[in-house]
Amino acid sequence: MPRLMATDENQVITIPGPGNFQFSGTRIENLGATEYTLATVVCDSSGSVDPFKDHLLNAVKMVVGACKKSPRAENLLLRFLIFNENLQEIHGFKELSTIDINDYKELKPHGMTALYDATFNAIGATLEMSKNLLSQDFDNVNGCVYIITDGLDNRSKVGPADILKKVEASRSREDIESLTSVLVSLKDPSIRWNDEIVAALDSFKNEAGIDQFVDIGHATSQKLAKLANFVSQSISSQSQALGSGAPSQQLAF
Repeated sequence: MPRLMATDENQVITIPGPGNFQFSGTRIENLGATEYTLATVVCDSSGSVDPFKDHLLNAVKMVVGACKKSPRAENLLLRFLIFNENLQEIHGFKELSTIDINDYKELKPHGMTALYDATFNAIGATLEMSKNLLSQDFDNVNGCVYIITDGLDNRSKVGPADILKKVEASRSREDIESLTSVLVSLKDPSIRWNDEIVAALDSFKNEAGIDQFVDIGHATSQKLAKLANFVSQSISSQSQALGSGAPSQQLAF
């Protein structure tokens, strides 16, 4: 992942553990609410997603657009991360009012799949951002992470056991009220071994302690629009649960 640069608006934080990963987020002194849900969308941009790259990006834009209309919009911080063999933070944790989806550039899929690195980064960043907010006396912080991929890991520095340690840390509730994580599988209809990929991703979900696995089927525009609705509703549900001490209930796709 490229080294991030701190600015007057953003702070850069290192994620403890293997990989030497970083993330960015709006400086705490610039935040306006007293409690937040930290939402992260992680999107595969490896070469295999090229046939449906535009539908995939549109789905992310739809998620952001729906969240902007949420009654809890002022209490959401959103992060957008894409990955192939490398990780690229499109933006760190930002208030929705400062996000312009027209700034989201066309995906240019290429390369391999560092799925484990991206998942570790997303969950680790959520925990560290929450820890920083709570240390500055914010009332409540919870989080949700959505990892969207069509394939298996073939390039990561970390493994499922490293991710599981982060997930287990979140369950102690010392650094975050609650954290929900969802692994989403996309299918390219031209691939003959889709069933094997889905089975392997489901196994990864269990090994890494991820809460929910969703197989949306073939990555058509209709299915990805349905996914956008699912993710935005899930984010809204987790935000509504903020302060209750418990995660939101899992939604059916």
